[in-house]
Amino acid sequence: MKKKLPWGEVSFLTVIVLCIAYYFFSVKGYGLKAVLWPYILMAGALLCVLFIAVELVRNASAEAKADQTAAEKKTAEGSEWDMSDLSTDWGAEGEGMKAYNCPSCGAQLICDATTAATSCPYCGNPTVVPGQFAGTLKPDFVIPFKLSREDAIQRLKQHYKGKVFLPKSFSSENHLQEISGVYVPFWMFSGEAEGDAHFDATRSRTYKSGDYRITETDHYDAYRAGSLAFEKIPVDGSEKMPDEHMDSIEPYDYSELKPFSTAYLPGFLADKFDVTAEDSRQRADLRCAGTLRSALEKTVSGYETCSARESNTTIKRGKVHYALMPVWMLNTKWRGKDFLFAMNGQTGKLVGDLPVDKGRYWAMFFAIAVPLSAIGSFLAMTLLR
Repeated sequence: MKKKLPWGEVSFLTVIVLCIAYYFFSVKGYGLKAVLWPYILMAGALLCVLFIAVELVRNASAEAKADQTAAEKKTAEGSEWDMSDLSTDWGAEGEGMKAYNCPSCGAQLICDATTAATSCPYCGNPTVVPGQFAGTLKPDFVIPFKLSREDAIQRLKQHYKGKVFLPKSFSSENHLQEISGVYVPFWMFSGEAEGDAHFDATRSRTYKSGDYRITETDHYDAYRAGSLAFEKIPVDGSEKMPDEHMDSIEPYDYSELKPFSTAYLPGFLADKFDVTAEDSRQRADLRCAGTLRSALEKTVSGYETCSARESNTTIKRGKVHYALMPVWMLNTKWRGKDFLFAMNGQTGKLVGDLPVDKGRYWAMFFAIAVPLSAIGSFLAMTLLR
């Protein structure tokens, strides 16, 4: 571990050394001219101030980090997540399953025997190779696709409509047919969170006194405590699917959650998780703690402002389940860049980055700018005559 320098002591010793040097080299006449020493001492003093400022910033950062660690430790208290229901036993259903690997992005895909994986839905790589299906975790739940490929293509067309700078090859009908239905893996955490929180709340009033307008603000320490049961808190289990995409197409309607069956897979691919339940527990803990804190804050009413100051949460961790969520995906490359389109296969909510055809952009720019410039020049010459 790197040892920190005691900047306070270094600064103090620097001042002492400068004073001694000033005495011998200026007062005793052993060296530098006396006129130079005020500048040297000033530079030394500024250096000391800089050292002390650095030390204060480091101490503040260390304290903040220690507070965050303590808060995370308090949040992490409680039992472990129960993963006993997770199983790799597919029974007879596993006999008709296949696995594929993408050598480009590392995606691991599974499907039934009637579905052929010809390209990777994440990176668009046209070559996927057979993989090992044995040892694959069997999902507990699935939300079936509610929207068909035709629905997804129609919504894509609506998404593209009116975007004049979109490359033609990107929005062509042939390209739209490349859209793939993929079941994205999710971990679902159930349990209970209990804790307390202190909130800084204020209430103000304004009144006139003579020629003055006075505002008085009263500060309150609002304390709340309680517990909250939660069921199936979702955490995305795919590293390849951007979190911002999944956040944008949520939420899913969990009332349509079904016990998993391979009967929902024909025609679709299922992504195998590459973020384990153990690696997802911190995100689950933070979501649970944040949900409880938000619920407690909503009970603080009658104030003009309210902000959380500190909170303590203990999580009673329960069952963890593995689920698959439907997503229509389209990945395409445009001039070396990847563009990923994703649509919620249940609700139709979509998100995606679209490329800009710079040739069309500049062509339209000059088509507008040149005539306007010519008209402006003509009017200016006419007015100057």
